[in-house]
Amino acid sequence: KNDVKKVLFSNEEVVNRTKELADQINKDYAGSTPILVGLLKGSVPFMAELLKNVDMFCQTEYMVVSSYQGTQTTGEVKIVKDIDVSIKDRDILIVEDIVDTGITLNTIVKLLKHRGARSVEIACLLNKEARRVVPVDVKYTGFFIPDEFVIGFGLDYNEMYRNLPYVGVLKEEVYQRRNA
Repeated sequence: KNDVKKVLFSNEEVVNRTKELADQINKDYAGSTPILVGLLKGSVPFMAELLKNVDMFCQTEYMVVSSYQGTQTTGEVKIVKDIDVSIKDRDILIVEDIVDTGITLNTIVKLLKHRGARSVEIACLLNKEARRVVPVDVKYTGFFIPDEFVIGFGLDYNEMYRNLPYVGVLKEEVYQRRNA
């Protein structure tokens, strides 16, 4: 907690907004059995909260995709763990903690479409449009945020802080000290 500059969204705000997103997803996917693909590790708390409120049959899958080291994107998307099922002619909803540069999601959306998915949409907890490098169409956004380094509710800095029950801004001196 001493490393948090400020809280952007409380646990209650995140939970309430996630329920609103789930309500819209329930309407949009009525009559379908979508596959929700969580991008590990950051999506876990958001996906768990979303699944509590998704009121339909759905499947869950997970991918481990990496493009960050510390606070910076490497620009190279690595698929460390792929999904385990065929997605041909299926509706896919990618669940992500944050959309930042768009590089990772742009790559994953293209890959899933190439594999024959009927539709591929994105649900994210946080959308940081100011850092976008490539275009990404995000259908479900929890919150739009400024260009600050955020942690908590799944978001990390070098694998730390994911367990914070809220979304906060990391103090600059924390990562400047560790990057020095």
